[in-house]
Amino acid sequence: MPAAKGEKKIRTAKRVRKPGRKIVNLALQGGGAHGAFTWGVLDALLEDDRIDIEGISATSAGAMNAAVMAQGLNAGGTAKARELLEEFWRRIAQAGVLYSPVQSVASQVANAVNPFLGGIRVNENPGFAMFETMTSFVSPYQFNPLNINPLRPILEELLDFRVLRNSSSVKLFVSATCVRTGVGRIFMNKDLSVDCLLASAALPYLFQAVKIGRDFYWDGGYSGNPALYPLFYEADSRDILIVHVNPIERAELPDDSASIDNRLNEITFNASLLDELRAISFAKRLIVEGWLKDKYKDRLRNILIHSIRADKALKDLSVASKFDTNWDFLIELRDMGRSEGRNWIDRNYDAINKRDTVDIRKDYLDITPGG
Repeated sequence: MPAAKGEKKIRTAKRVRKPGRKIVNLALQGGGAHGAFTWGVLDALLEDDRIDIEGISATSAGAMNAAVMAQGLNAGGTAKARELLEEFWRRIAQAGVLYSPVQSVASQVANAVNPFLGGIRVNENPGFAMFETMTSFVSPYQFNPLNINPLRPILEELLDFRVLRNSSSVKLFVSATCVRTGVGRIFMNKDLSVDCLLASAALPYLFQAVKIGRDFYWDGGYSGNPALYPLFYEADSRDILIVHVNPIERAELPDDSASIDNRLNEITFNASLLDELRAISFAKRLIVEGWLKDKYKDRLRNILIHSIRADKALKDLSVASKFDTNWDFLIELRDMGRSEGRNWIDRNYDAINKRDTVDIRKDYLDITPGG
């Protein structure tokens, strides 16, 4: 298809999977700037020549990472994918100088002039506190009537959606939540547009709902963070590697308003994933423990679950840090993700395509074996 007038044309190379590679699917959570942790994990996976990616189900920041990586893989292989991911996050840092409530001038001035703010915790950042207060009383339809989204020009410049829509080398599944029904919708390659990605990341107190077709959509994290089921039906590989950026567990009891809000945010954005994992666990028991009649055994696939958890790596970070787009902070998150990704590969490579590397009931549902 010829490019439309004014539309950037990107030369793409046909992606060839190398024989002998282990093929996995990825499930990438959303979490604002914490998506830079996922960037690091992806960088480690792309660097390892023994692993290939078939499908990616993703939400919000995870969806941005997924689309940028897929663009790079189509345009020039793993090296190009790594290059584009870095460029994407660099541009996020540049945009954040103006738009991030944590990076805002007001926040910096408040920290500088108030001597009582020394050693302040990230979740008590004054700029973010002002932002939270404002969004409690004023909607994005009021404080942003022109519907400016700094992500739009970044995505439009880096991505060629014609390439992504027609690509079969990486299967993409992007989650968004329909405002009208409250039900999640999955946008596949053939559906992709910049609006789909923006809808997947449209936090309702920060961005106006995104209209696609006849409906409006909010952040996909409310209905699937990320959704796993598309990978059951649309991907050939049984392996799903979940990359978390929202800690599942916290040992300490939140005892102030900021930490309570932070924990509620984590619980909310993990709820749909835990529900799906509970269903997978039940299906696996049906298969493994022989509960199915012979005529039904071929109707269920024994999905193999792997995960890179963020519980330890991101435990000291709060919801406010999801808006911190300082380049040094993003690089720190990337490096943590790279380390976790490499460690996961070293520990679990032999298990890929053979067995689970997590016990869903024990590691996610707090159910002891046999319980």
